[in-house]
Amino acid sequence: MRSQSLISSFLTALLFSVAVPAQTVKRTHFGFDFSNAPAAAGKVHVAPDMDYSEKRGFGFEPGAELKQTNHGITSEKPFYFHIAVPQEGNYKVTVTFGDLLSATNNTVFAELRRLMVESVETQPGADATRIFIVNTRTPAISGGGKVRINNREQTQEAWAWDERLSLEFHGAHPGIRSMEVEKVDVPTVYLLGDSTVCDQASEPYNSWGQMLTRFLKPEVAVANGAESGDSIAASLSAGRFAKFWGQMKPGDYLFIQYGHNDMKSKAPNALETYATNLRRAVDETRNHGGTPVLVTSVSRRTFGPDGIIANSFSGYTDAVRAVAKEKDCAWIDLQACSALFYEALGDQRSHLAFATMQENTHHNSYGSYAIAKCVVMGIKQARLDLAGNIVDDFKDFDPSHPDPVELFKLPRLSDSNQ
Repeated sequence: MRSQSLISSFLTALLFSVAVPAQTVKRTHFGFDFSNAPAAAGKVHVAPDMDYSEKRGFGFEPGAELKQTNHGITSEKPFYFHIAVPQEGNYKVTVTFGDLLSATNNTVFAELRRLMVESVETQPGADATRIFIVNTRTPAISGGGKVRINNREQTQEAWAWDERLSLEFHGAHPGIRSMEVEKVDVPTVYLLGDSTVCDQASEPYNSWGQMLTRFLKPEVAVANGAESGDSIAASLSAGRFAKFWGQMKPGDYLFIQYGHNDMKSKAPNALETYATNLRRAVDETRNHGGTPVLVTSVSRRTFGPDGIIANSFSGYTDAVRAVAKEKDCAWIDLQACSALFYEALGDQRSHLAFATMQENTHHNSYGSYAIAKCVVMGIKQARLDLAGNIVDDFKDFDPSHPDPVELFKLPRLSDSNQ
C-alpha cells in the first residue's frame, strides 16, 4: 500500500509539473519593502546593494547612493529602480514615501522621464502614499510583426521599449518605504507624433507627452509612441499606428500630432498625402473602437515684428482643422494655445520655455509643462469623457497668463544612465 501511495504521489506530481510548468506562471503583482526590518506580508525585502539583475528581476540602477533604515531607503541624489514585468501593458504603482528621522521630498518619473508624481513632501516620522499608472511596451505588434524602431530607440531610448518597468525617484531628499505594482486593465490614452510629443531621453529636452501623465488620475494610462523626426507617413510605415491599433479597445483614445516633419517633404502632393493619412488614422482608430483626437502642431518660436507668433506651418495645421471638421472628429488647437503662451512671455523671455537659447521648436521642462496644460484645456474644451479623469488640483490654464518661470520648481530630470 505504501508503494502504491508513493507511485500515486509521484504520478500526481508529474502530472502537475507537466500541466503547469513553473516557467509559464507569470506574476502580475509585485510588492517591495525598502526598510531593513523583516519584509511585510506579501512584499519582498529590498536592500540598497541590490543592483538590478535579470535573475533577481528587480533592483536599483548601478551607482545609486542609498541609505537604509528600519523605515525605508533615502538618498541625497536621484536613483532608479527597475522591475521585470511579465508582459507589456498598464501597471498600477502604489508608492509610500517617508522616513522616520528626516523630511523627504519626492518626485517620480517613469520609463523614459514621464512625470508621475510631483513634489510630495513628508515630515520626519510621517508618510504619504501616491498611486499612478505606468504603460510599458515592447516592439511586438499584436497579430505579428514588430515596430521598426530606429537606432536612437535601441540605445538612448531603450528603456521605453524593454521588458522592465523603470522608475526614477527624484527630489531634494527622496525616501521610499514600500511599493506595490499590479497589472491593470484601464482606458489608455495613446499618443503619436513627433519630437515635441515623444519621450525625450535627456536634458534639457522635454515634451508635452512626458508631462501629460501628471495631469491625469490613476484611472487611465498614457502610452507615448511618438518619435523624434517622424512624419505621419513614417509612423504608419514603421508600425507605430499598427502597434496601438492592435491593442486598442472601446474607451481608449489616440492623440495624433504631426506636421513639423511632414512639411519638409518636397513632393508636389505632400499636403494632400498628409491629409489622406490623417483621414486614415481617424477611420482606423474608430474601426478599432478608439476615439481619435487630432492635435495641431505646437507652434514654433516665430515672432514677427509686432510681437505676434507667425504661423510657420504652410497649411498643415489648416489641414488638421479641415480633416477634423470633415470627419466630425475631436481636435485640440495646440498651435493657437502655444502661440499665446509664447506671446505672453514675449520675444526674449520665451527662450526660457525652450531647451536652449538657439532652439525655437523643442521645449524644456517648464515649456513642456505649460504645453501639457494646453492639451489638458483642449481635452476639457473638446468635451471628451477623458475630462473626467483630469486631476483635481488642475486649475484652468490661461496661456496668456502662464505660471512665472521663477516659480517653476520641478527638479531637473536626470540624464538617462543608459
